[in-house]
Amino acid sequence: MARKTIRDLTDVELRDRRALVRVDFNVPMDDAGGIADDTRVRASMPTIDALLARGARAVVLLSHLGRPKGAPDPRYSLAPVARHLASLTDHPVRFAPATVGDEAVAATTSAAPGTILLLENTRFLPGEEKNDDGLARQMARLGDCYVNDAFGSAHRAHASTEGVAHHLRPAVAGLLMERELRYLGEALAEPVRPFVAVLGGAKISGKIDVIEALLPRVDRLLIGGAMACTFFEAMGLETGRSLVEKDRLGMARALVERGPDTLLLPDDALVSTSLDAAASAHAVPRAGIGAAEAMYDIGPQTAARFGREIAAARTVVWNGPMGVFETPPFDRGTRAVADAMARATDAGATTIVGGGDSAAAVESFGLAERMSHVSTGGGASLEFLEGKVLPGVAALDERASL
Repeated sequence: MARKTIRDLTDVELRDRRALVRVDFNVPMDDAGGIADDTRVRASMPTIDALLARGARAVVLLSHLGRPKGAPDPRYSLAPVARHLASLTDHPVRFAPATVGDEAVAATTSAAPGTILLLENTRFLPGEEKNDDGLARQMARLGDCYVNDAFGSAHRAHASTEGVAHHLRPAVAGLLMERELRYLGEALAEPVRPFVAVLGGAKISGKIDVIEALLPRVDRLLIGGAMACTFFEAMGLETGRSLVEKDRLGMARALVERGPDTLLLPDDALVSTSLDAAASAHAVPRAGIGAAEAMYDIGPQTAARFGREIAAARTVVWNGPMGVFETPPFDRGTRAVADAMARATDAGATTIVGGGDSAAAVESFGLAERMSHVSTGGGASLEFLEGKVLPGVAALDERASL
């Protein structure tokens, strides 16, 4: 960790002070207006509890929810999240309908000791996503120190994730941010080998920079999901009605040539004429995809092969499902990878799930607790693996070199 964390805050900086914490409460909501998955809310609790335990007078929370396009929208209010947060803690939780301005500042200064105060959606403000400096200065009035614990938003230079840190010091990482950076950072910098990366998802274009960055670092790079079909077509194979990015064929061909012994593609595929025709799903060799068929999952031979590679690994990073895991039987490949990673964890390997659909999958399979780390940020973890600087991290106070 090259950045300071809440562990570095002194008692003078924290006791009886307002801790302004950027959290990631961008959670899925159900049709009744409740929270469908509170993983991100629960992930923030260690930081909130630690700040209050060390004497912070109030913990003031900033977050976005959804895409309200820079204007108030009741569908994206954080009020339901505040109600749910209250069920997770014994500390009093209050919700403020304002985000900045005198009303919001008054809510932070008048909060009773030990209060958790959640302010309204930062994306209701048009300057948030533009990283408006004036808005960042207004946010700095809400606390006496700044804590960024929103790894899932750390790759965005917004007023609440990056701008405010330039106007409110100290500015440090929370415990979740620290954990995310430690696991991902050590996996890239000092992995225990063999080091295996598993990449899936629909499009190679969304993962090309990650593949480029990981290929020289890993011992094996396992490719699944629909993105494998772009590689298949680049190899001259029939892909039928599968999703293929025609403009990426040359790139896929070059990657195969660069890592012939490192990059592993599926040997077989689970195909069907459509997602709705699950009953007709069947496995074929990768060269046997019919003209009227599409690949919706890796096949059983590939699942077994990937499982063996994961079992032999000591560090595994996974981002992207192997198929359309929301629709059985096309969940088998993703489930096989998740099972293999859980067993690898039990055997002492470090296993990291890079957020997004992969995190949703292991959660739905009931295997999240058997991973070393499940990231709360899909986009942020991808950019970190690509080697990009995360603005929300770079803005924090640097830790002095020893």
